[in-house]
Amino acid sequence: MRFKFPLMALALEVAMIILFGLFVQYETDQNIQHFNNSKSVASDRFLELYPLFQDVHVMIFVGFGFLMTFLKKYGFSSVGINLLIASLGLQWGTIAQGILHNSGQKIHIDITNMIKADFSTATVLISFGAVLGKTSPIQMLIMTIIEITVFAGNEYLVDEIFKASDIGASMTIHAFGAYFGLAVAGVLYRSGLRRGHDSEESVYHSDLFAMIGTLFLWMFWPSFNSAIADPGDKQYRAMVNTYFSLAACVLTTYAFSSLFEHRGKLNMVHIQNATLAGGVAVGTCADMVINPYGSMIIGSIAGIISVVGFKFLTPLFATKLRIQDTCGVHNLHGLPGVVGGLAGIVAVAMGASTTSTTDMQAAALGSSIGTAVVGGLITGLILKLPIWGQPPDQHCYDDSVYWEVPRWREHDNQFQEQGNHNQLEPEV
Repeated sequence: MRFKFPLMALALEVAMIILFGLFVQYETDQNIQHFNNSKSVASDRFLELYPLFQDVHVMIFVGFGFLMTFLKKYGFSSVGINLLIASLGLQWGTIAQGILHNSGQKIHIDITNMIKADFSTATVLISFGAVLGKTSPIQMLIMTIIEITVFAGNEYLVDEIFKASDIGASMTIHAFGAYFGLAVAGVLYRSGLRRGHDSEESVYHSDLFAMIGTLFLWMFWPSFNSAIADPGDKQYRAMVNTYFSLAACVLTTYAFSSLFEHRGKLNMVHIQNATLAGGVAVGTCADMVINPYGSMIIGSIAGIISVVGFKFLTPLFATKLRIQDTCGVHNLHGLPGVVGGLAGIVAVAMGASTTSTTDMQAAALGSSIGTAVVGGLITGLILKLPIWGQPPDQHCYDDSVYWEVPRWREHDNQFQEQGNHNQLEPEV
């Protein structure tokens, strides 16, 4: 790790700088319209959408990062590797998507490019949740490059070839990222973890930190689903539909969490994750004329399905399908993403949108899942090579493998075994 990781990280950044030098430039006088002798349509649009971009940015770096801090010994990695992945991903996403959509011509950076670059990183962060605690930083750098490449190809297919509607990316980001991550997790299955791991659990404060991520994601999800919608009615509908879908999702999540748990208690895992499923599921048809009650139905269904997934499917995946999904991304992103794709098909069939057809919507859903699974299997085989510094089974879900951690943190297990947390005074 002392040499492999620094060399790979530096080599990737040098490659990004070279690619940006060859393909990326600012908006120029030749491709923007001027008025008032000083301001441009492009700069006005940039400033208009910048608040939405910042909302998405907060979701990527704060929301996703803190959502994964529930593991009691993996907080540094959850937030820190999230930052690493996102920083590389937004650079490579800019290149990969830009080249495809510009036919190899120069990429002129505008606010939409920046938002879409953040979107591309979201796919990897979703997949990261499926393998959380079981991979090395080097493996995550490799997965970022491969997954965003496959994502960009599928996104181009859905947008430019199928002409399907997926404004909030239920299919192209959430379903894709979840099934890509599950495929990787399946290939990287560890038989030594089939009965669980002492560190694969939460403590009171780690669950509280994860809930911070949930709240950031929940509040900013309307921005995520509306950021690249056409200005005007479509953007308005995307915000309103997401807003009410999320609200409805919370009620059904709480209801079914209480219903399924012993003595009617609430499960924090459900509250941290399933309350967000409404934002995922309404994404595909967020800008369509589905009416607020329609978005609430979608959100309610998503919350129920997500809780059911956490309660029954996650254990089944681990024992029968040999897929150890650390964060339950299948329940938060995969299943709700499929619900979103199906909702889009129904909405188009009912005339809620005239820009797509049911056949193209179905093709987009199938393409997103199919390319994700194939890409994930190939990526998993590459990551399985024993040269990437992956942690041994006994050291999974532990920051101290890759991070310098405070001394008290390194020895906290010893204190617990002795039944005395006060035997060592903290160093001053």
